[in-house]
Amino acid sequence: MSWKKDEDTDELGAVMNLDHSTVLQEARVFNQTPIRPRQSRVLLAKILFLIYRGDNMSTSVATNLFFSITKLFQSKDMSLRQMVYLAIKELSTISEDVIMVTSSLMKDMQSKSEMTYRANAIRALCKIVDPSMLPGIERFIKAAMVEKSPSIASAALVSGLHLFGEAKDVVRRWGNEANEALNSKGLSQGPSFFGGAAGQSQVVSTSNIVQYHAIGLLYAIRQHDRMAVLKLVQTFSGQSKSSSWLGGSSATLRSSMAQVMLVRYAVRVMEGDASLQGQLHALLEEWIRHRSDMVSLEAARAMCQLREVTGKQLTSAVSALQVFLSSPRPTVRFAAMRTLSTLARTHAEAVQPCNVDMEGLITDANRSVATLAITTLLKTGNEASVDRLMKQMQGFMAEISDEFKTIVAEAVRSLCRKFPAKHGVFLAFLAGVLRDEGGFEFKRAAIEAIMDLAKHVPECKEAALAHLCEFIEDCEFSKLSVRVLHFLGEEGPHTARPTMYIRHIYNRVVLENAMVRAAAVSALAKFGASPSADAALQRSVRVLLRRCLDDREDEVRDRAAWALRIIDDGSARDKYVRDDSTFALAVLERKLVEYCGSSAASATRFNFNVVPRISRAQEEETRSRARMETMDAVLTGSAVSAPAQHRPGTRDASEPGTPAAGGAAGAPMDVFEQQAQYASKLNAIPELAAFGAQPLVSSQKPVDLTEAETEYVVRCVKHVYEGHIVFQFDITNTIPEQVMEQVEVAMEPEEDVSDSLQPVVVVPIPELRCDEPGTAYVAYERTDLETFPAATFACIMRFIVKECDPATGEPEEGDDGFEDEYSLEAADLGAGDFMQATYIPDSQTLWETLGQAGEAVETFALANFDSIEECVERVSDLLGMCPLEGALKPTSKAAHQAVFTGKWMGATRTVARTRMTYQKGSGVTMELAVRSEDQGVSELVVSAIA
Repeated sequence: MSWKKDEDTDELGAVMNLDHSTVLQEARVFNQTPIRPRQSRVLLAKILFLIYRGDNMSTSVATNLFFSITKLFQSKDMSLRQMVYLAIKELSTISEDVIMVTSSLMKDMQSKSEMTYRANAIRALCKIVDPSMLPGIERFIKAAMVEKSPSIASAALVSGLHLFGEAKDVVRRWGNEANEALNSKGLSQGPSFFGGAAGQSQVVSTSNIVQYHAIGLLYAIRQHDRMAVLKLVQTFSGQSKSSSWLGGSSATLRSSMAQVMLVRYAVRVMEGDASLQGQLHALLEEWIRHRSDMVSLEAARAMCQLREVTGKQLTSAVSALQVFLSSPRPTVRFAAMRTLSTLARTHAEAVQPCNVDMEGLITDANRSVATLAITTLLKTGNEASVDRLMKQMQGFMAEISDEFKTIVAEAVRSLCRKFPAKHGVFLAFLAGVLRDEGGFEFKRAAIEAIMDLAKHVPECKEAALAHLCEFIEDCEFSKLSVRVLHFLGEEGPHTARPTMYIRHIYNRVVLENAMVRAAAVSALAKFGASPSADAALQRSVRVLLRRCLDDREDEVRDRAAWALRIIDDGSARDKYVRDDSTFALAVLERKLVEYCGSSAASATRFNFNVVPRISRAQEEETRSRARMETMDAVLTGSAVSAPAQHRPGTRDASEPGTPAAGGAAGAPMDVFEQQAQYASKLNAIPELAAFGAQPLVSSQKPVDLTEAETEYVVRCVKHVYEGHIVFQFDITNTIPEQVMEQVEVAMEPEEDVSDSLQPVVVVPIPELRCDEPGTAYVAYERTDLETFPAATFACIMRFIVKECDPATGEPEEGDDGFEDEYSLEAADLGAGDFMQATYIPDSQTLWETLGQAGEAVETFALANFDSIEECVERVSDLLGMCPLEGALKPTSKAAHQAVFTGKWMGATRTVARTRMTYQKGSGVTMELAVRSEDQGVSELVVSAIA
C-alpha cells in the first residue's frame, strides 16, 4: 500500500502509534445502546491491528473484550458483522469460555441467513469449536460443502482442512461431500463471498475456487491411502478411460490452482514407484502443454526436479520454460527463470538452448529476473562469454537487493572454479563490489569467493590477499574481519612476501575492538609458527606479540602469551598450529553435555579420545555445501534440506592429502551429526539406556532389507558400542487395511557366534499403523571383547495383524488379530562395522611410523566389477574407513590408488592403501595394504574384503 505524504502522513502515524490501553478504554463503546456501527468497526480494526502487531493481551482482558464484542451480534449492519467475525477468530486463541458464542454463530449458519453471514460464521465457528463438539455441527458443515454458493462451500472446505489436524476421525467422514464439491458443475453460479443482502444484485464468481479447496481437503483425507490418491490423480488427469492405468471415468478440473495441486500430488505419490515412471512422465508432458500458464509452469518445474531425469526427458519442459521467458508478465518470466536457474545446477547442458533468450533478460526492467538470468548464464555459458557477462552484471549491482547480490556473489564463486583462467576478471569484479554498500551476507559471500580464488588459483593468491587486506582496513562487520584475519593467518605465511600482510594484521591490533584484536594476535602467531618463517620474521613477530601483552583485554593478552610460548616450542607448535584436523562438533557437543550431566563422569578428566576428528577441509566443504543448499532454497522458495544420512568422505578433495567429499557416501560431518542423533535416541529407550555409558563407536548407513515396493518396508542400521551391538530396524507398514501390533524382528546367526555374541534385548513396536514409521531394536552383548565376529543373521519380522478401517486407521472392535511373520533379507555384521571412519592428520607420516611390523597385505581378483569407480565405492563401504586424496573419484579408468584412515573401535589408528587396475573382461585387480598399531587389527581389516 502506498501513502501520499502530504495527505496521509498523519493518518498513518495515528495507526502505527496506537496506544494499547487507550484502545481498550475505547472498547466501552461496544456496551452502548444503540449500537454505533461505524465507530465499532473502526475500533475493531484497531484491536485487530494491535493483535497483528504482536501486542500482549492478558487472558482476562481478552475474555472481557471477547464478550463485549459478542454484543455486536444485535446489529444487522453487514460490514460490522464481518469485522465481528474477524475479531472473534483472532481473540478465540487467548480468551476463555469462547464456546459461549456458539449459539450466535449457529444461528448465522442456518440456510435462511444472509450468504455472507453463513460463510463467515462457518469459519469463525470452526475456529473456536472443541473437537468433542464437532459431531454436533457436522451436518451443517457437510451441507455447506455442497452449497451452490462458492463462498459458503469454500468456507466449509477450508474449515475442514483446519480441523483435520485436531479431529481426523470426524473430518475423514466428509470425504463424499468433498468429492461432490470437487465434481459439481454448478458451484460458480451462486453469489460471491461478498454478496449483499437479499434482493440485491449478486456478483457471480467464476474463479472455481471451490475445486481448489475441495482437492486439498480430499488429499488430506486420503493421503495415507496411496491407491486412493492414485485414483484421484487418474480421475482428473484428463486421460481417457482406455488410457487409464487404474480404470474408471475421467473428469475435468476447471480451477488452475486445483490443477497445480494435482500436479504436486501426482509427483508425490508416483515418483517413488518405478512401475509408474512412464505414466508420470506422460502426465507431466501433457500438463506442460496445458492452456494455463501456472499449470504449465508447475508441470515443468516438477519435471525438472524429478530424480534421475534425463536430458531427453527435460526437452519439453525446457522448451516450455523458454517460451515463458518472452512472456509480457514479469511473474511468469521470474517463475520460468527461477526454474531454469535451479535446473542449471544439475543439468547445465539442458539449459544451454535458452542462453540467447536469457541474454535478452539481462536488461529486463525487473531486476530479480535480470539477476537470475545472469547467474544462470554464468552456470551454462562458456569461457568466451565470461568477460561480457561480468561487465553487464557490474552495471546493475547497485540496483538490486542484498538478497540477489548474494546470489550473484555465490554464482561468481562457483564460476571461479569452473574457469580459473579468468581469475583476473572475477577478482576485479569481487574487489569492486566489496567497496560498494551492502549487508553482512552479501559481503560475506564476496570475501568467501575471493578466498576460494586464493586457495584454488595460485596465480592470483597474492592479489586476492591484497584485496582482503584492503577490505579489513574499513570493514564495519567484526565477524568478517575475524574471518579475513584467520584466512590471512592460514595463507599469508606461504606467500613470497609474508611481511606485507603482517603490517595490515598489526593495524587491527591497534585500531579494532577486542574480538578483532584477538583474531589478529592468532594470525600473527601463525606467521611466527610457520615452517617457512625465517629467524628475522620470527623476531619481528615476537616484538609485535610482546606489545600485545599490555592490551586491556584479557583474551588478547592470553593469546599473545600463548603465541610467544608456542613459537619457541616445536611440539606445541605442531599440535596447536600446524594440525589440520578438528573435532566433529556434533559429537563433541553431545559428549560434553553427557559429561556435565553426570556427577560421576565430571569427577574425572574429559576424554577427548572418544570424540572423532575430521579435517578442516572436510569442515569447510560441509559449510560450503550447507551454504549452497541455502542459496538453492532462496532460488526455489523451498525449505533447506536436512543433512543426508551417508557415510564419510565423498566430496572431491581439491588438494592431495585431504579427505574426499561428495559422491555416494555423503559428507563426514553429516555422519557424525547423524551418529549423535542416533545416540540420543538410543539413550532415550529404557532397555538400551545402560549402553550409553559406553562410547558409541560407529553407526552404519541404513541398509534395505526389503524392496521399496513391498507391503512392508524395512531398513537396518547397525550401532556398535564397546560391549554391545544394536540392530535398529526402521519399519513402515504400507497396507491401509491393517494395523500391526507387537512388531519385532527375530535374528538367527547363520554361523555359530555364541562364544562372542549373546542376545540380551528385543524392543518391539507396540503398534504400527499405515505409513507411520516405527523402530524395533535387537541388542547383542559382546561376551568376548577380544573377538570381533563376522556373521550373517537371518531376519524374520513377527507381528500381530488386526483389520482396520482405512479411513480412520482404527482397529475393528472385537478383533483380536492373528499372528503373522514376514521374511526379510539377511543382515550382515563385518569387520568394517567395528571401524570408526575418522580423519587422521598427516596419514603419510603415520604410515611410515607404523612400518611393516603392523602391516597386512593381500591381493584380490574382483571380477564382478565393471569399473574402478564402482569397485572403490564398494571397498569404502566394506572397510568402513574415511577415504582421502580423492579416493572415490578415480581420474583414470585403468588404474587408481586410494588411501583410507580410521580408528578400530574408536581407539586403534589404522591406515589402508589400495592399488587397483581394471582390464575389460577380467574385472578389477586390487592390492590392499593395511597398517595399524595392532597387527591383529590389520588382518581383520583385510578380512573385510575377503
